[in-house]
Amino acid sequence: MPLYESVFIARQDISAPQVETLTEELSNIIVQGGGTVSKKEFWGLRNITYRVKKNRKGHYVLLNIDAPSAAVKEMERQMSINEDVLRTLTIRVEELEEGPSAMMQSKNSRDDRPRRGDGEDRSRSDRPRRDDREPRRIEGGE
Repeated sequence: MPLYESVFIARQDISAPQVETLTEELSNIIVQGGGTVSKKEFWGLRNITYRVKKNRKGHYVLLNIDAPSAAVKEMERQMSINEDVLRTLTIRVEELEEGPSAMMQSKNSRDDRPRRGDGEDRSRSDRPRRDDREPRRIEGGE
């Protein structure tokens, strides 16, 4: 069966449990169509770059799907009907990603970065001072 990754953005007005319920409903459509949903990732409430249907934020969810195209089309149709879904993107992939997606990894790596003062010395002593450099020459003029 073909493999798909599907991301949808739900309205900011609905709660996290409602997003989980919506995700389960969409997963059930895939299962009823003869497929499986191997991974469901909730990326959280994030800012949207531009307004979408008067919303500035949205709940992002990723689904990894192994299903026939008819089941995926039905899921997309249901998403287009649902008023809580702002945007969707479903793509066919060669293989599904195992483990956390890049969005989840970036959340974790952000916490691992050294903070100012925690990491290397950020002093500017290795840079030449202004008076150590050659004087500037202004071309033209007298």
